[in-house]
Amino acid sequence: MSERTIALVTGANKGIGYEIAAGLGALGWSVGVGARDDGRRTAAVERLRAAGVDAFGVPLDVTDEVGVAAAARLIEDRAGRLDVLVNNAAIAGGARQEPSRVDPATLRAVMETNVVGVVRVTNAMLPLLRRSRSPRIVNMSSSVGSLTRQAGPGAERTAGPVAVAYAPSKTFLNAVTLQYARELHGTGILINLGCPGYVATDLNGFRGVRTPEQGAAVAVRLATLPDDGPTGGFFDDSGEVPW
Repeated sequence: MSERTIALVTGANKGIGYEIAAGLGALGWSVGVGARDDGRRTAAVERLRAAGVDAFGVPLDVTDEVGVAAAARLIEDRAGRLDVLVNNAAIAGGARQEPSRVDPATLRAVMETNVVGVVRVTNAMLPLLRRSRSPRIVNMSSSVGSLTRQAGPGAERTAGPVAVAYAPSKTFLNAVTLQYARELHGTGILINLGCPGYVATDLNGFRGVRTPEQGAAVAVRLATLPDDGPTGGFFDDSGEVPW
């Protein structure tokens, strides 16, 4: 078994996911680059390795049960355990998401990736995480999923535009994470939610005001929490995000 800390980041071939992988790799960790596109995954691994990161590719489509199981076997064969899982992969679902106009198929697709995919990957990796001395799970959420911000004054500014698929998917993810925190209490597995802020990525047409590197910082912080750190929390760079 490797003595290096072993991490897996989903959706790590670009944007925030790539920068999370780079940030964890800069700590001297061995980082699995989870991505469904073979070419982009290979390019990301090569780029990380060129920067000195011990990176390895993990074919991973979070909506594919068989593929997720294969990813878990790959990590087990390579390292025998997993220390940190960062569930970063997500989709936006398109621009037109008014509740009265949305295609129900859009909701299903977004929930399948952003929520069910997180559960699928987490459950596949939990046996490997249980073998770690300090296991951590980071679920990348967003302040748009905050019910407090969605319901408050100035919601357009604090919780983004109306988006009946994407925003509720993050609210759902927040609730799911709390359920995991309750189940895993006392096991040593710390699971938390990270909000990267409004980052310029292809998810929002590069309209964000923060860089992917800035957005990745919260994930790196939550991935490196001490054993007495929080669990079941929702954080951004400024501290706790209201539910």
